[in-house]
Order: sequence, then C-alpha cells, then structure tokens
Amino acid sequence: MMSESTKQTYAGAGVDTAAADQLISRIASVAATARRPEVLSDVGPFAGLFRLGEYRDPVLIASTDSVGTKVKLASVLGRYEGVGHDLVNHCVNDILTSGAEPLFFLDYIGNFGLSDDQKVDLVRGVADACRASGCALIGGETADMPGTYADGDYDLVGFIVGVAERESVIDGSEIEAGDALIALPSNGLHTNGYSLVRRIFGTGLSAPGQPTDPVAERAVLEEEYPELSLTLGDALLEPHRCYLGVLKPVLSKIRGFAHITGGGLPGNVPRVFSAGLGPRIDRRSWEAPAIFKLIQERGEIADEEMFATFNMGVGAVLAVSPTDLDGLLGELPGSWQIGEVVSGEGFRWA
Repeated sequence: MMSESTKQTYAGAGVDTAAADQLISRIASVAATARRPEVLSDVGPFAGLFRLGEYRDPVLIASTDSVGTKVKLASVLGRYEGVGHDLVNHCVNDILTSGAEPLFFLDYIGNFGLSDDQKVDLVRGVADACRASGCALIGGETADMPGTYADGDYDLVGFIVGVAERESVIDGSEIEAGDALIALPSNGLHTNGYSLVRRIFGTGLSAPGQPTDPVAERAVLEEEYPELSLTLGDALLEPHRCYLGVLKPVLSKIRGFAHITGGGLPGNVPRVFSAGLGPRIDRRSWEAPAIFKLIQERGEIADEEMFATFNMGVGAVLAVSPTDLDGLLGELPGSWQIGEVVSGEGFRWA
C-alpha cells in the first residue's frame, strides 16, 4: 500500500491548482479596472460576455499577438507591468489599421516559476493599457507549464476584438498613385527584433539547461550610454507606442495604414496596397534614433538587415490624399511625409 509520503500530486509536479484559485481573485480585481458598460460578466466564468452596442452595419475586427522575446529582458530587470502595455498597445494598433475601435481583450500567460505577484503585475500592465484605450479586459488564462518553460520563463499573448462600421473600414481600396505617405514616430523597438538584440548584447539569453549569470546580465542592461541619455534597459523596455489617441479623430482621412512591426518598413508597408500599387520611401526624410544606431554599431549589422528587422524609428505609415497632407501633418505631432504611392507593386526606396 502506498504511503502518504510517496503519493504523487499535481502540486508536486509543479502545478498547484489551489494556489491558482487564490490567484484568480487577485487577477479578477485587477481586470475589473478595465471595464466597459457592454461587459456582462466579470473574470471568473468559463467565458467572457460582451454585448455589441448599436451599429448600423458592424464589422468585427480581431487580432492576436505576443510580446515576443522582449519578455526575457523584462525578466532580467524584474519589470513585468511594462510588457503588459506592450501587448495591448501592439494589438490595438493592429486592429486600428482597419479603423477599429477596441472593444475587449483577453490575455494568456504561459509560464513556469513566476510568483503570484509577478503574474498580477503582468495582468495589471494589461489592464492599465486596456483602460487607457477604452478596451475591456474580459478574461484570460494563466497556465503553469513545468517542462515547457525554464524556471522563471513566461510568454505573454493577447487577443483583441474591435468594431467599425462597414463604410468606415480602412482596407486600402481607395489608395491611388500619387497619394502621400505619412510616418508616425516610434518610441523605440516596440516589440520586434529582441532576439537579435539579446544576442548582440549578451543578455536575456537563459534557456533550459543553459544557466547564465543574472548579475552580469542585469549589469549589461543597467549600463548608461551618453547617446541614449538613459540606460540600455530603459531604452529597450520602452513600451510599444499606441496610436489610437492621436489617430482616432482623423481615421476618416486615412486610406491605408501600415503598423511597422516584424519585417520593418519593407515587410509591412506593401501589405496595405492593392494590385498595381506600391510605396516609394524617402530614406533621407528622417534619421534613425540613437538606440538603432547603437544596435547597428555594436552588432556590425548591414543597413538592409536593420531595416528588415527593426522599425528604425517609424511606428506607422499612413496613405492619405495629397489634399489632406498638410492638414494631417499639422494634427499629428512628430509626423512627416516619408514617401508617396506609385504605380507598380513592391517596396522601393526613393
């Protein structure tokens, strides 16, 4: 007969469901700070309920994404709330490219070894960013997965649903040759290129079976660089900028909208054009911010690789009528004309 000391338990295998139940109440109180009147159920049931409001011809617009390996640097510095902002802002921008108002959001945390406080910090960052965007956080999942993640590792994924009237959807169909392209500045790397950055600077590289020196890795990120006017970690963990606030008043004037994420300008701007049209970008119209120059110099990276990996200081590109160009440049702080729409498909530099 098996003794009490030798009986196997789920908690002994690394998954404590009793502790998870206690965590849910803490997460529910955080999620409740990001609510909308249409929400019909708080966090806790098996599904979130959201009542669609009054629309004439609504189109639901959805997207999903993760923070990627930026979470590795956040772990090195023990900062968890910021990547919650990254996640939400990235997803809000993605559906904003179609003209959507964000309605509700769900998050997923896969991990092993995160404390309850760290998990709550992640959700608090998500909730804060949702509230700032007028988006309800209606549910999520926290999965403890020993054997899949190394101790202390985690992944953060988000799912967003928004809505737009069919007549207001931005789909690129109105773009014409001769339209102007407006750039909106990024505030750093946003959420792309971190696997390369971690290798260049030798930090955030921990993996199962490959222990690293956490003190040394933290020291790398705490180093100050005169050209940055802040530490490397502060520059790399700057949260992904959200464009909803600045663009919502002018969405009706936007014919096409590219969110510059993985793949950079060459990989993202052509995605908004229909057959027979493409972007011509003037590389001389802006100077890449200091963080990108530092990465390029330290890693000895070719220009082509930099522009295919990073946003290089451009977070979004808008296609607009030439007649709206000057007015929009005046309404969008920090914006500039980065190029124009031309006949012929594919990306090209001016």
